[in-house]
Amino acid sequence: MTTLFERHRPTLQAALDAAAKRDYWSAYPEIPSGKLYGETAKDDGLAAYKAFLGRPFRIANHPATRVVGAEVSPYGPPLGITYPTATVETLASASQAAARQWALASVDVRVGICLEILSRLNARSFEMANAVMHTTGQSFAMAFQAGGPHAQDRGLEAVAYAYAEMSRTPEEAIWTKPQGKGEPITMEKHWRIMPRGISLVIGCNTFPTWNSYPGLFASLATGNTIIVKPHPAAILPLAITVEIIRQVLVEEGFSADTVLLAADAPGSEITKDLVQHPAIAIVDYTGSNSFGAWVRSNAGNADVYTEEAGVNSIVIGATDNFAGMCSNIAFSLSLYSGQMCTAPQDIFVPRGGIKTDEGHKSFDEVAGGIAMAVDGLLSDPARAAGVCGAIANPATLARIAEARPLGRVVRDTAPIEGLGDARTATPLILSVDAVDEAAYAEERFGPIAFVVAVDDAADGVERAARLAERKGAITAALYETDEARILAAADRFAAAGVNLSVNLTGGIYVNQSAAFSDFHVTGANPAGNASLTDAAFVANRFRVVMWRRPKAA
Repeated sequence: MTTLFERHRPTLQAALDAAAKRDYWSAYPEIPSGKLYGETAKDDGLAAYKAFLGRPFRIANHPATRVVGAEVSPYGPPLGITYPTATVETLASASQAAARQWALASVDVRVGICLEILSRLNARSFEMANAVMHTTGQSFAMAFQAGGPHAQDRGLEAVAYAYAEMSRTPEEAIWTKPQGKGEPITMEKHWRIMPRGISLVIGCNTFPTWNSYPGLFASLATGNTIIVKPHPAAILPLAITVEIIRQVLVEEGFSADTVLLAADAPGSEITKDLVQHPAIAIVDYTGSNSFGAWVRSNAGNADVYTEEAGVNSIVIGATDNFAGMCSNIAFSLSLYSGQMCTAPQDIFVPRGGIKTDEGHKSFDEVAGGIAMAVDGLLSDPARAAGVCGAIANPATLARIAEARPLGRVVRDTAPIEGLGDARTATPLILSVDAVDEAAYAEERFGPIAFVVAVDDAADGVERAARLAERKGAITAALYETDEARILAAADRFAAAGVNLSVNLTGGIYVNQSAAFSDFHVTGANPAGNASLTDAAFVANRFRVVMWRRPKAA
């Protein structure tokens, strides 16, 4: 049963090497090309997605007492898919029944199975892209990358870290203690990796696979059984994931119920009951701060790993590439309509303006430059659709309307032309003063940005860092030409637990986080208590248990 491990060993080793070097590496091609995935892969993936619509989603032998499903594509049509579901107690009992067999599997067997699952997920990336697109509102290109290869890379990263941590302790050893003139004491000792219990993975609406795969694969590799709880608006991507996992488990002689789907319906969510169930030992959660706080307070003895919300900031002190800066910021504000946990919201700019390669720019000229760059980026409706996608949740449109009176409108929001019934909105950019904290100091999820007038760049850095410490932040960006000020800002943001990007003007954006190189979230401020993916994210998902005896002569 170690065949899968041997088959995928080169991928695992490459992942371990990449994580150690932190250089660029990816196991799964991010370009949706027929040359890479097969000439018919795109059409086959779309056909597979369409085959799900308007009918029950079959998961062989999955516990089920009823069906649920009310997903509606942000691009318009309802999906009409129903999913098997069961009571919390039924799911917990099925998971517990599968636990012993999975716990007793060797590290190599479990890791090999995880690697095979990821390989099969990659082969179905076009199918997954359509599922992610029509449950989250991401454009197809983004859904392919973020929902497919990038999510798979994050899952592989978690498996690699789990393997490294589990492999630190040998399976057995001979222990000899000298006794002076007497015979030494010799013991044989054996160590086993034992899981914590049932792992609950709570998915989010906007990135159902990217945010779920790290916790899912970290727990699965370390021997825990899994209950996957999707967001009611984005069940399909995780249902496909669970289906594939169960197929591989059965092929390798394990219970399919090692991984279960806990689908539910809007207004009848079972998340709280799952979190509070005494059999749950691990909880991975992505979502709002308010529900994250509830999870942390009500999860009992379970270990909780969260990625929550925050207020991400950009500070502009000076730039030697004003056009490149504005263009880069414009893309960051527009990408997926600001519906990314890494998207910037607040842009701190000195009231007196900044030095640039185009001469001095006033505060209004900086704000206007960013607005004009957004206009230029989104001037073509087809490109705008590809960059912005659709709005996942109708509440986001209401949030945009509520934000509009909070400052002077620098750039107004508008729907994207040519997308029919899709929910769309381009970025709303408002100008406010630093004293107007009620406007900009709360997370306003979606395409909403504030250009905030501050005394100087140092004031902007301090305000952004304090905001991260109070409200949380996952990313920060700085534009500055003075090395001393750059290093001072790096120190301040590090103290606030925020990852900092400096002087991005090309094809890398503050929103992006690369597996095997970037630690996503630090766990060091209220935006989350864990990091994807470091040793701490995996090491507490298992225990090392020993048995020993005197060695026979």
